[in-house]
Amino acid sequence: MPPIIDVENLTKRYGDRAAVDSISFSIEPGSIFGFIGPNGAGKTTTIRILTTLLRPTSGWATVDGHSITDEPYAIRRIVGYMPDFFGVYTDMTVWEYLDFFSACYNIPASQRPGLVKDLLALVDLSHRRNDFVDALSRGMKQRLCLARALVHDPKVLVLDEPASGLDPRARVEFRALLAELGNMGKTIFLSSHILADVAEICTEIGIIENGHIVTHGNIEAIKRHLQEEHHLCIRVLGDSVEQAKSILATIQGVQQMETKATGDGDWNILVQFSGDKAAISHLLKQLVLADVPVLAFAEESASLEDVFMKLTEGIVS
Repeated sequence: MPPIIDVENLTKRYGDRAAVDSISFSIEPGSIFGFIGPNGAGKTTTIRILTTLLRPTSGWATVDGHSITDEPYAIRRIVGYMPDFFGVYTDMTVWEYLDFFSACYNIPASQRPGLVKDLLALVDLSHRRNDFVDALSRGMKQRLCLARALVHDPKVLVLDEPASGLDPRARVEFRALLAELGNMGKTIFLSSHILADVAEICTEIGIIENGHIVTHGNIEAIKRHLQEEHHLCIRVLGDSVEQAKSILATIQGVQQMETKATGDGDWNILVQFSGDKAAISHLLKQLVLADVPVLAFAEESASLEDVFMKLTEGIVS
């Protein structure tokens, strides 16, 4: 199956400065793609090009097979765009707001009441349908803006910093809503600098820094590729911690150990280990054969924050 978004050597220059510099990546249908990077990295410029609001200086991109430069109106029919600011239609009620944008997409008047009702139910704003937009909280405005992006039932959602400025509860609710849309088959292109949100819901990521794509692909695959050592957490009964440490110290590949009390009398031994999967299995076997009471044994994967810091290390802003 061809990618639903395909970008090749895309560049946008403003004079001598390249806001986006020859970037290439692709997104598979049904993916939730997190596009991450610091402020000023080129995220919004890329999004505006993909949504046909800016023309690239060079390079090309397609959305569902349509060229961003040659077929902008076709792309606008299949893309729902949520910008990083809400808009100026604050003197409308919530239902009027959605009805207005439904009309902009030429949805027949007879179908609009049912559509508005369904969208408000989806984003949990049915109880605020008669309130003025300006009276909504930031989180509610973000949900309404998402509903606006869905009025024409797009295949692709492009969201620019949708969680920016939201309180923790609103962020959790918004993540759940995006996950639900992903389960409905929507492809979601999500720009963010909030790494926790991306790690929670995205299946793929692209990291952009200073207008360049640093990496892109499956999150877990990128983590595994970058994780040179394994980080093991071994929990043992309190009176066996020294025995476990002495055994671990004799095993090849154990580079570093740290012990932490669990608070209930037991201990976690954090081990930095350079062996492969078979060696990890052998390490556990050695502890079991020595009758060390192992309560838990797990490998801790790198966080998305670790990945981001490692990949952007040494890149000058």
